[in-house]
Formats: sequence, structure tokens, C-alpha cells
Amino acid sequence: MESLGYTMSRISFSRRVLLLCLATTLLNPAFGTPACEFPAIFNFGDSNSDTGGIAAAFLAPPKPYGQTYFERPSGRVSDGRLIIDFVAQNFGLPHLSAYLNSLGVNFTHGANFATAGSSIKPPPCGDQFSPFFLDLQFNQFTEFKNKTQFIRRQGGIFGSLIPKEKHFVKALYTFDIGQNDLGAAIHGNKTLQEIKASIPDTVNSFSANVKNIYNLGARYFWIHNTGPIGCLPYTLVRISGQRDESGCVKPYNELAQYFNYKLKEAVVQLRKDLPHAVITYVDIYSAKYSLISNAKKYGFEEPIVACCGYGGEYNYGIVQCGRTKMVNGTEIYAGSCEKPSVRVNWDGIHYTEAANKFIFDQISTGAFSDPPVPLNMACHRH
Repeated sequence: MESLGYTMSRISFSRRVLLLCLATTLLNPAFGTPACEFPAIFNFGDSNSDTGGIAAAFLAPPKPYGQTYFERPSGRVSDGRLIIDFVAQNFGLPHLSAYLNSLGVNFTHGANFATAGSSIKPPPCGDQFSPFFLDLQFNQFTEFKNKTQFIRRQGGIFGSLIPKEKHFVKALYTFDIGQNDLGAAIHGNKTLQEIKASIPDTVNSFSANVKNIYNLGARYFWIHNTGPIGCLPYTLVRISGQRDESGCVKPYNELAQYFNYKLKEAVVQLRKDLPHAVITYVDIYSAKYSLISNAKKYGFEEPIVACCGYGGEYNYGIVQCGRTKMVNGTEIYAGSCEKPSVRVNWDGIHYTEAANKFIFDQISTGAFSDPPVPLNMACHRH
């Protein structure tokens, strides 16, 4: 049987441990910080985050787009969900409705202004690029913010399908754009020097739009840099030589890295210029390149070969995904590969749902962010 003195000594020791733990918790701001609860998300970008904008404006991607999750074409240029879908799900929000979609939409928890082919600067003429560049997406957001509050005040069914006014301040504002500015320049036969020289002006335009959105009340920003464009089949089929150890076009990946360097500089300046903003810079380039260069380690195969398409070494270029074409007298349908779940690239430009989910899992931890905070803490200053 324990003595009373020994028992009291143990209680005293336990109290000291408890007090030490409480003191540590109070002194360490990482403990006890509540997770962020964003009531809405407003997204700006290109095909990497387009949930149906370009499909509503022009033409929806055909089958087998959407086959993995939606079991039908959903307006996304993937076999399933995109990173932005997983971001929304992370906060218990529904998938974002595209601003341009007029059928069956619900904007209660935000809206998506991204469209496939969009760029930061006005696009060149041609069917590869969207007319909805970032300035126009900002204008659409401005109209959306103003008109929705008028509709909400009127009440009724339509008033119930739009965000509350307070949600615009509390929302998360996400960006994934810039890839098409580089792509348009690359495929417009500009030299690497010419493209590099244009990047500061492009990034300045991006910053101007962030400031404009901030001036409308936005406070929480989650900004992706641009991915390794030199690893995409649509680049690989046009460029010979100058490959890195992963088979990607090294000069174009270096171009993307320079864009990202200037973008990160701009984010640092935005933090100074926008005193009430909380801005997280997400290194999507490193997350994507890590997957491509270590595909086998993570259970993926043929990371720089398109799953859906037809033609040559990269299964891209002769017949586009979901299309049918006569090739040497034979009708060829470019369908999906057998197992998209183990493939990285979907159609030569975009990623599979499996790759998007893997990348989301990496970036949501904060491991690829500056500051290195998880997505659930993106409303707190660090």
C-alpha cells in the first residue's frame, strides 16, 4: 500500500506537469489556434481550376472527360475532380459553380471565374485561348458582388442561391493562372529571352488584380504558382532535345521557374501593400514536379505520357482526347487509357483526378507553402 507522503508527492508532480503543459500551450501560438472556416471560395484561373466556365461559354469537353468521378462530362478538362474541388471539399463546401454557367447553379458558397485557356494578360487570337483573361474575370467578380446583393435583398428562391454579404470578406480567394501566358508565348515562336522579358509585366498585371479584389473586401488569398510546363506532352511533342532527368524540356521548366520567382517577389510586395491581407503562396510547381520525377515511388506510371489521346511517344498530337479522326485511312477514336488512377497526365495538358488528389494532399499540409502553413490555417497571420 502506498504511503500518504508518496501519494501526495505523485499528485504534486502531476500538478507541475499539468501546469507546465498549460504554460507551453499558452506560450506557443501553434497550440489552440482554431482551424479556418471559410464560408465561401472565389476562384480565378485557367483550365487547372475551371469547373465548367469554358464549357458553358462555348463547348463542353466530350466523353471520356469526367468519367472517373462524375461519370459524365462535367465541364472540367480532366477525368474527374480538380485541385479546387478538393479545396472546397476540405472545408465541407460543395463544388464551385462556374460563374458563366446559367443552368442548375448554386452560388451560396462562392463562384468560379476560371475558364480553360485563360491568361493573365489579354490573349492572342486563336481558338486555344479563352477571351476571359484575368482583368475580365475581375470585372465579372465585381458585377457578381454587386448584383447578387441586390438579388439577395429581393428574397425568394434566387436570393437563397447566392452568398451572404459578409461571406465576401470571410471567403478564401484562390488563384491558379499564368500557364497560358507562357504557353501562348512558347507556341507563338517567341524566343526564351523575349518571353522572359515579358514576365515582369505579366506579374504586375496579376498583382493589380489582387489589389483590386482586396479593395472590394477580400482578405484571404491562396495563390498557386505555375506548374512545370516543360513536362506536358503538348510541349514535348513540339520540342526536341534539352531534356532533364525526368524527360521534361529543361529550358521551358526554367522559364516557369523564373515566372514563379517573379510571382513570389510580387506576393512579398503585396503583403506590404495590403496590410490586412493574409496571403499564402503555394509552390504548385515543386509539388507537380515531385510527382512527375518520383511517379513510380508514389504508385504512378508514365508521368509524361497522356492517358487520353492518340499519337506517338507521348500519346498526344494526332487525335485529341475524346475526338475521332481519319488517320491513314483508318478512323481513330482517342479514348482513355485503361487505368487513369495510376496516370499523371490526362489529355496532354491537364492532370488526372488521381494526380490532382495527390497534389492536393501535398499542398494542403503547408509543405509547399510560404509561409509553411496548412490550408486549414490560411486565415491566420504567421
